[in-house]
Amino acid sequence: MLSPHEFATLILVRQAPDQLDMNRAEFDALLERQLVMLEHCASGARRAYLSGKGRTFLDALHPGGTPRVSRQAAGNGGAERSETPLVPGSRTPDTVVPGHAG
Repeated sequence: MLSPHEFATLILVRQAPDQLDMNRAEFDALLERQLVMLEHCASGARRAYLSGKGRTFLDALHPGGTPRVSRQAAGNGGAERSETPLVPGSRTPDTVVPGHAG
């Protein structure tokens, strides 16, 4: 089981790997669990990225981490449009029905 800090670090690797402090114990724990990998660049810098196992883990526990394609865009062959995932307690946008005054 991951600690809250390890989980947050895993999300950070997915969303902002350049802002990651790779000297933290949480990052080492993720490396040991093979949830993240290191890429050594030609300049000598290191870059963290999610392993397949880490990506699967986050997709299962944090599905809002990647943009979703709306059903409307996917169903009618229109352009893709990402939806913002709903957060419990948040308001949903008002629905406008063409031809009906509200």
